[in-house]
Amino acid sequence: MSQPQPDSANARLAAEATSLLQELVRFNTVNPPGEEEVAQRSIAARLEAAGFTVELLEAVPGRPNLIAELRPAGVADGAPVEGQIVTLLSHVDTVLADAASWQRDPWSGDIDDDGVLWGRGAIDMKSQTAAEVAAACSLAEAGWRPATGLLRVVVAVDEEVGGTLGARWLCEHHPERIRTDILINEGGGATLHLGEQRFYSVGVGEKGVCRFVVRTRGRAAHASTPGVGVNALLKMIPVLTRLQETELPIDLTDAPRALLEGLGLLTEGTTPEEAVAALRERAPELAPLVEPMLRVTAEPTMVSASSKINVIPAKAEVRVDCRIPPGMDETAAHARIEALLDGLDVEIEYTETIIGNGSPLHGPVVDAIHAWLAAHDPDAAGVVPTILPGFTDSRWFRATFPDCAAYGFFPHRHMPLTQTYPLMHAADERIDLRDLAFAAEAYRDLVETLLG
Repeated sequence: MSQPQPDSANARLAAEATSLLQELVRFNTVNPPGEEEVAQRSIAARLEAAGFTVELLEAVPGRPNLIAELRPAGVADGAPVEGQIVTLLSHVDTVLADAASWQRDPWSGDIDDDGVLWGRGAIDMKSQTAAEVAAACSLAEAGWRPATGLLRVVVAVDEEVGGTLGARWLCEHHPERIRTDILINEGGGATLHLGEQRFYSVGVGEKGVCRFVVRTRGRAAHASTPGVGVNALLKMIPVLTRLQETELPIDLTDAPRALLEGLGLLTEGTTPEEAVAALRERAPELAPLVEPMLRVTAEPTMVSASSKINVIPAKAEVRVDCRIPPGMDETAAHARIEALLDGLDVEIEYTETIIGNGSPLHGPVVDAIHAWLAAHDPDAAGVVPTILPGFTDSRWFRATFPDCAAYGFFPHRHMPLTQTYPLMHAADERIDLRDLAFAAEAYRDLVETLLG
């Protein structure tokens, strides 16, 4: 682990990260349409001034992805490098913000009296962009260069709608420009509070999807004579009841097991069900965020039936957003779903399946994170692996570069997961600036540790 930095260096780093985050929040990059170019060019200018070689690659005009590189001293641009490539990844597009529902202008970047910065992207994830870029610039400006390998900063566009013009496009069309061995991205780092204990999280994987449609059949008739027909929509009631009331079994693949063990909930002689019961009792606000990491979830989101108000529907459909843990294959997922709906008079059509993705639970990156947190927050109870219920751009890197070790890590010391997660994609998104500074210090020190 690198040597602790003086307070003055940490203060400068915090100020740079704060200034950059304010600037990024003030760029309205709601996607669609995105319009990330102004933000990307501002970031590029900072990185170039610090000594990085910067390239902008765009799938469509006005929406460039940023790739910045810092090589060992004496190694020319484009020349092969020996050693590992470490990539700090983020994205600068955001979801929509309805200003009328916010306490403050979502594009103001206001800092309140408590040292909290408000604005769309303050959590997801312009804060991580600011911390990563500030950390990278501070290293380069101080004269640091990798002893071996390469430091790369990638700031993507279009993540909020699937990365078609961003990380996915880069992986599919320019894999040689973004090949990486170690990736640090969003999807972890928040603290989990269990009673008086505080655990940090490291995102080691993401759930997959196994979306499906459930259909019921009836017989059409005029709605004024309901006894003549058979209403397929009413036959959907048992389906919705089953989906609402049934708790699917816990699936302890490697990462969920390690999570429960790390929290001290799953011990020898304890069943997974007992571990979850203890979680609900000891941390009722945390449990709804952790439990989806442990099991298949099947949530109905869209329903359709008759196209006319006066016609009893002969067919009804409900679309279900089903998420499956990393390590579960398609066959096992189908078995879970079919057991869930067993005995009901329905048809099931599987419409989209993406197997979950993940990285090793142990290795140099995880070891470095453990060591850094132990040194900088010794009162914490430990570090546990977590699984993101949704997707990030890490999935494209893991799929394109099978040996890539990708982790979600943005350490929050002052705002726990129960505060940060509900703010993502919601009104009044904001971040404690002490957490922004903490993360920037972590990225700076981790890069030094991993690249020498």
